[in-house]
Amino acid sequence: MNTIKNTIIAAAMVFGAGLVSCVESNQVPAPGKLEVEQPQYTPDALEGELLVKFSPAVASVLEQAGVTKSGEKAPLTRSGILSIDEILDLVDGYWIERVFPVDPRTEDQARKAGFDLWYVVRFSKDIPVQEVAERFSRLGEVNSVQFNCQLHRADYRKAVPLTKAMVNALAKPTTTFNDPLSSRQWDLVNEGCQFEEELIPGQKLPEQPKFVKGADVGVKEAWKLSKGHPSIIVAVVDEGVDVFHEDLKTSMWVNEDETYGDVYDNDGNGYAGDRHGYNFADQTGVISTGKVLDSGHGTHVAGVIAAKNNNGKGISSIAGGDTEDNGVKIMSCQIFSGDRLGTVLDEVRAIKYAADNGAVILQCSWGYVAGTANGFDWQPQFRNDEEWKKYSPLEFQALDYFIHTAGSPDGVVDGGIAVFAAGNESAPSAGYPGAYPKFVSVASTAADFTPSVFTNYGPGTTISAPGGDFDYYYEYGDGVDRYNTGAVGAILSTIPAIITGENGEMTGYGYMEGTSMACPHVSGVIALGLSYAAEQHKHFKAQDVINVLYRSVTPIDEVMKGKKTYYKYVADLGFVHKKQLELTPFKGQMGGQVNAFKFLQNLAGAEEAVDMVFPNVLLEVGKSQAFYPSYYGDFGNFQVTVENAEIAKVEVKGDQLIFTGLRSGQTKAVIKGAKEQSFVITVRDQNVDNGWM
Repeated sequence: MNTIKNTIIAAAMVFGAGLVSCVESNQVPAPGKLEVEQPQYTPDALEGELLVKFSPAVASVLEQAGVTKSGEKAPLTRSGILSIDEILDLVDGYWIERVFPVDPRTEDQARKAGFDLWYVVRFSKDIPVQEVAERFSRLGEVNSVQFNCQLHRADYRKAVPLTKAMVNALAKPTTTFNDPLSSRQWDLVNEGCQFEEELIPGQKLPEQPKFVKGADVGVKEAWKLSKGHPSIIVAVVDEGVDVFHEDLKTSMWVNEDETYGDVYDNDGNGYAGDRHGYNFADQTGVISTGKVLDSGHGTHVAGVIAAKNNNGKGISSIAGGDTEDNGVKIMSCQIFSGDRLGTVLDEVRAIKYAADNGAVILQCSWGYVAGTANGFDWQPQFRNDEEWKKYSPLEFQALDYFIHTAGSPDGVVDGGIAVFAAGNESAPSAGYPGAYPKFVSVASTAADFTPSVFTNYGPGTTISAPGGDFDYYYEYGDGVDRYNTGAVGAILSTIPAIITGENGEMTGYGYMEGTSMACPHVSGVIALGLSYAAEQHKHFKAQDVINVLYRSVTPIDEVMKGKKTYYKYVADLGFVHKKQLELTPFKGQMGGQVNAFKFLQNLAGAEEAVDMVFPNVLLEVGKSQAFYPSYYGDFGNFQVTVENAEIAKVEVKGDQLIFTGLRSGQTKAVIKGAKEQSFVITVRDQNVDNGWM
C-alpha cells in the first residue's frame, strides 16, 4: 500500500485521516540570539502562516491592539509589539488573529488554559515560512512557534454502498427494532449467523466459524436499561455528518440560537450559522458531505452511534433512541472537506468548540502513525507521551482543555471523554494522540473476537470493539460483484446518499472497516452509559466513567491462539495474496471488548456515582435561563421559592423553570416537591470592561 508521510490510516482500505507532526520551540531569553532549536520544518507546513504563542507579559499589548477576535473580518495588521512588528514589516501583507475566537460564556476558562496567548500570524507566501519561524524564535516575547501543518487522509476510497436492490434483498428487521437492515449489523447483535446466502458461488463455509454468537458490543440487553438520552452530546471530529440523512436528522444536536448556514453569528460564540456544529475546514456553518473526495466517513461514524432506531428506516444504532424524544445527539465538527484537507488550526478549534458547546464525548477516528509501525511501509511518528506533548503542544493543550472543562459539575459527567482509533498499521502499539493515558484508544475486532488483520495493539491500546475485516471474510460476497467481497464482515452504517454505487442509485447506507469503525462503537457505548446515568440522576467524574468502562469488558484472550487466514486487498486484487496472522502476540494486548450491558450494570452500582443535585444558578441582569428539574432528580410536583425577589424571579412553564436576573446580587432559593433542596442564585452585571467583550 502506498503511504503518505506522517499519516495514519483511519479506516483500513477504505478511509484514513492523519495529522502531521508540528514542532514547537521553547521561549528564547533574549532577542537576536537563537539558544534553542527552532521549529522543525516539514513539507506539510503551510506557507505564509505560523501558530505563535506569545508571552503573558505582552498579552495586554495584543488586547489593546484589538487582536482578540478571530475570523476573516477580525484580524489586524499591527500587533502593537515593536519587536514583532519590526519582523513582520519585512514581509508583505501580514495580519494577525487569535487562534480561538472569544466566546463570552467560556472566555474565563479559556484564559486559564492560556488559549488567549495563541495567535495565527499570516504573511506573504513569497517569504519562506521557516525563515519567519526562525526570526520569531529569537524573540523573548514569544513562548512557542509552531507550523500550521496540513491534515491528511491516507486513502480517498469511499464506503462500499448498498444499492436499492441490495437494501431490498437484505431487509430483515430484528425482533428488537423494525429497522430493515438491523439483522445485518453483527457488530450490535451477533447471533452467530453464517450468511450462507451470501457465499460466492462455488465457495464453502469455513471450518472455523467467522461469526460467533455474542461477538458484538453487548447492546441488546443494554437497550432494556436505556436507549439514549438527548442531554448527551457526542462531537464527531471527522468529515462532515449528513445532517439531513433520513436516519440521522432527528439525532443532530441543535443550537437553537443559530440558523443553519447563516452568515451572522447570532449567539456570539465566534462561529456563524453553527446550528448542527461547524465546518472548520471551510469556515462555515454548512456541513458538507458531497464533494468529490468526501468518503462518507463522518456520516458512517455518526450512524454507528446515533442513527434513529425503530423508525422503519435503514439501520439501528447503539444510542440513537427509538422515539423522537430520546437518543443521544451528534454534533458535527468537520475538519475534512473534499480536497480541503484541513489543518491543525481547524482541529484544535473543533476540539475547543465541542467542549464549549456541550459535548461530553469527543469521537476521533484519526491520529498519527504509531511509533512502532513498520518503517518499510510507514513513516512512524511519536514513540512516547513526551514526544507527542513536545511536538504537538497546541493539540495537547486543546485535548487537555476538553477532558477537563467539558461536561459540568452539576450534570451527569464532570469533564470530557476523548475516544480515538488505535490505528491500522498492524503495529504493536497505538498511535497518538489516542495512546496518551488520559484518552480511550480502540483496537478493532472481527465478528469472531479475533483481531482485525490491520489493527494496532499493545501499549497505548485500552479497549477493543468491532471494526470489521474485509480481507478475512473473503468467502463471502453479495452475488453482485467482487468489489463487495467480504463486506458482510465489515460495519454497515449510514453514508451520505450522494455516495452511490456504479449504477448511480442513492440509498444512504454502506460498509466500511477500520479502527475508525471500532472507535464509534466505544463512543456509542459510553454515550449509552452516560444516558443511563442521566436517567438515574447519577453524577460521575469523567475518569471514573472510563475506569468503569475498562472493568466492564468481555475478555477475548481465549481466541488469541493459532492463526487466521486472510487475503490481503481481496476487494481489489481477488484471491492473490494469501496471508496468515499469528494471534498469540495479541494476547493481553487488546484491552478486552467493550460490553454495553456490563458497562450500564456497573455504572448503576458504581461506588464512584453520586446523586445529582439541583445546581446553583448564575445569571446576568435582564437575562433568563431555563432548567429542567427532572434532569436533576425526582422532584415530582414542585414549587420554587426565591428568598430575595428583588434579585431574581422564577417562573414555572410546564416541566421547566425559567430564572430571570433582576439586579446584581446573590440570594438563596428552595425547590420543594417529592424532595427538598436549597441552592443559590447569583446575578451579575454583564462584563463589558474586562478587555474581551
